[in-house]
Amino acid sequence: MSAWSNTPTRTGSPLVFFRLSFFLLAILLLGACAPAPDATLRMGLASAPVTLDPRFATDATSSRINRLLYARLVEFDEQQRPAPGLARWERLGPSHYRFVLQASDADRTFSDGSRLSARDVKATYDSVLDPATASPHRASLSMIRRIAVIDDDTVDFFLSKPDRLFPGYLVIGILPAAKLAAQHPFNRQPVGSGPFRLLAWPEEGRLQLLRRRDGQAISFVRVSDATVRVLKLLRGELDMLQNDLPPELIVFLQDRPGIRVSRARGSNFTYLGFNLQDEIVGQRDVRRAIALAIDREKIIRYVMGKAARPASALLPPEHWAGNPGLPLIDYDPEAARALLAKHGYTPQHPLKISYKTSTNAFRLRLATVLQSQLKEVGIDIDLRSYDWGTFYGDIKAGNFQMFSLSWVGIKTPDIFRYVFHSESVPPNGANRGRFRDSQVDRLIEAAERAESLAAQAAAYRQLQARLLETLPYVPLWYEDHVFVAHKGISGYKLGLDGNYDGLRTVHVLSNKPNKP
Repeated sequence: MSAWSNTPTRTGSPLVFFRLSFFLLAILLLGACAPAPDATLRMGLASAPVTLDPRFATDATSSRINRLLYARLVEFDEQQRPAPGLARWERLGPSHYRFVLQASDADRTFSDGSRLSARDVKATYDSVLDPATASPHRASLSMIRRIAVIDDDTVDFFLSKPDRLFPGYLVIGILPAAKLAAQHPFNRQPVGSGPFRLLAWPEEGRLQLLRRRDGQAISFVRVSDATVRVLKLLRGELDMLQNDLPPELIVFLQDRPGIRVSRARGSNFTYLGFNLQDEIVGQRDVRRAIALAIDREKIIRYVMGKAARPASALLPPEHWAGNPGLPLIDYDPEAARALLAKHGYTPQHPLKISYKTSTNAFRLRLATVLQSQLKEVGIDIDLRSYDWGTFYGDIKAGNFQMFSLSWVGIKTPDIFRYVFHSESVPPNGANRGRFRDSQVDRLIEAAERAESLAAQAAAYRQLQARLLETLPYVPLWYEDHVFVAHKGISGYKLGLDGNYDGLRTVHVLSNKPNKP
């Protein structure tokens, strides 16, 4: 999961963004010479990975880089249905799944030369399930009762209860059993069977991987400031960027010679969340008024550079469990004012709401636009932005009235239990707004009991319609993904969830630009 947030003391001026190109040009003219080019492809990141141990990776950067280092039993197709990764599977009984390793020799060879077997699969998941490991993924796999190795290629999972979604949970990268037993420090010294291996990690902001099939080196370089990242790209110090760029910079890059900008639809879901125990935002009419007061189309067009699409639900409509029949929320400020007037709120007597977000400059800008739109219908927003640690800590603790966040990389619809079921109030899940609705609980449970994928999809469609009616979240949009690189670089494909899998196939068509 990843968030977008804001700052308590300043809201910033949009004029700063409009002058961005001029600042960049000035910096480019004044920039010092950089080192000579080499064969390494360098990708600029807004944040560095926290860990290279897949048992503990929860931040987006760590999860995406771990996908390159470790192979998994299960992958997903374009509709986010589970598909074979390292293994194919069959359901031998309501609570009994058999996985047979079928990957190529390359995918079954760890970077230390040992061969991946069913024993490594069992050891990996036993470790995640061990309370002493303290893996944050343990709760999502708690239905596993027992794991049995049948032979080198076959492993059986026995569940405590039937769950047709189970294969989609097996996305932890497989670790070698021998090194697990020896308590190897995977967080800094990864040993996986993925398409890359660790080359070096000389400092926190610079990580180097080697593509195993051809020896291509990839360096991940943390450059927190988006403007500086773009500057380094233009000067040849970086070769590729993905996401985390404000629209003004993307427009600027589209006009630069020698630069290619690619876009693709994304599934990362951005929303407004609420403390439903609060006497104000706990009222459905208030949340509905907020939803109607937001002009999503205008924000997407003029603030986000058309790099998003409006959302009605957590899952995008193309997901196998999505609901393509859900209506979009109309922009209707008059209806919003009427709902607020029912409760005595008018532009002369405005409703006051505290809105928490992070200090990311672009997310703060989005928040100020929302603040302005809500003010037009009689809602005064007290905008408070904090550093990420403080902000996210408050959200997890339930210390908020309204906030904005994004769910990143959602694959399986078990997310609905985790976020909306009344039993998933922290620490048992992420129902941080304390949402309780008996009909939602019943629909979640009905979907989990369904005997076919079609029946599950039908239940989840009904569930999403109910969530749009009750609005524990106000859906905003799914953000697009953007990849920027020198024109001599080709073969990179953007993923729906913003992963870095395109690095498996990226290559250089021509020499990278000489640096000044």
